[in-house]
Amino acid sequence: MGRIAGVTAAETRERLLQAAAEVFAERGYDGTRVADIAAAAGVSNGALYAHFSSKADLLVSALKAHGRRMLADLLASDPDRSVTELLLVMGRWLPRREGAPSHLIVEALVAARRDQDVARPMRDYLGERADWFADLVRAAQNGCELDPALSPDALAHFCLLLSMGSALVPPNLHAVDDEEWSALLTRVVAALAPPTTPHTEAEHPG
Repeated sequence: MGRIAGVTAAETRERLLQAAAEVFAERGYDGTRVADIAAAAGVSNGALYAHFSSKADLLVSALKAHGRRMLADLLASDPDRSVTELLLVMGRWLPRREGAPSHLIVEALVAARRDQDVARPMRDYLGERADWFADLVRAAQNGCELDPALSPDALAHFCLLLSMGSALVPPNLHAVDDEEWSALLTRVVAALAPPTTPHTEAEHPG
């Protein structure tokens, strides 16, 4: 099983990432061999190593691919959505997340605790996610949606903890009512808004 005729290098890479997500989700990181992923993708081990240097590289690359795809779909669904509304939409989805992307997060977090080959790229991955959240916070602060006194890095870390934690507590282990969760998130985001000034109160009494 070498390179498949008529399939581009980009398509082969995408096929490997999809196979990696499925196999890691089914067998776990420790229970998965590189050969298992190559077989699931229909390519040789050599073809796999032409795209990825190791099993750890495959795990984190698959995680990044799923994360970027989800964010791209979310942004494309409503480009005019405000930053705070985007954060609310993402937050409302967290208690319902399941499937391969969630399994990948869990496998990567667990593997990173004992395998430096996973820990190093995971630090980079989490850093990228935190930077993305922090940029969102800064954009919301510039647009007067969030209190400019808040630390973008601290709020990004808070969002990251919610995101990672939701993968560790999937709905089959513990569920929450959608309306109650949404109401809580709305209260939290409202508390992060810029403080009301006396001038604003005078303009909008009551």
